[in-house]
Amino acid sequence: MRVYLPCTLPALTKAVQQGGLGPAPLTGYAVTPALTEWYASGDTEELEYVALGDAARASLRMLAADRADGVEAAPRRVVVVAEVPDGSVSAGADLEERARVRVTEAVPMTKVAAVHIDDLGAAPDIEAAIAALPASDDGDDDARFIVDGAEAHELMWYATQEIPDLLGS
Repeated sequence: MRVYLPCTLPALTKAVQQGGLGPAPLTGYAVTPALTEWYASGDTEELEYVALGDAARASLRMLAADRADGVEAAPRRVVVVAEVPDGSVSAGADLEERARVRVTEAVPMTKVAAVHIDDLGAAPDIEAAIAALPASDDGDDDARFIVDGAEAHELMWYATQEIPDLLGS
């Protein structure tokens, strides 16, 4: 099963050093039965795009959490795409995040298919979205608009052999 795992550049660096993402369980996003039922008119590519978007939103939250913990993290959302055994993925019944899944095993880097990451030009909008997240969560419409602005940026696709170059930039 293809799973989209939210990440950050520091977490990706750690995953590369350790040979994988983990420890389990990991929160990921995938084309689940609930997502397929909800988005009935979508084809597989459209459904995967929804799962990728949910993972990018989770990456933004990871960035905010890292910053709150004093971790220096570049303002770039990161999503790791991995192929994991179906048996290691369980879908929940979350109506807000229909694509959310739980991965019950660590994911070795050999199972990573690609990485999606914000372009450097998105950094100002990502910074603003990180700052606006608390107010957005409290229902502030202006803050939600800022967060949505960050989500309007398309993530760039990178092959696994490009990961070292990403981490060096």
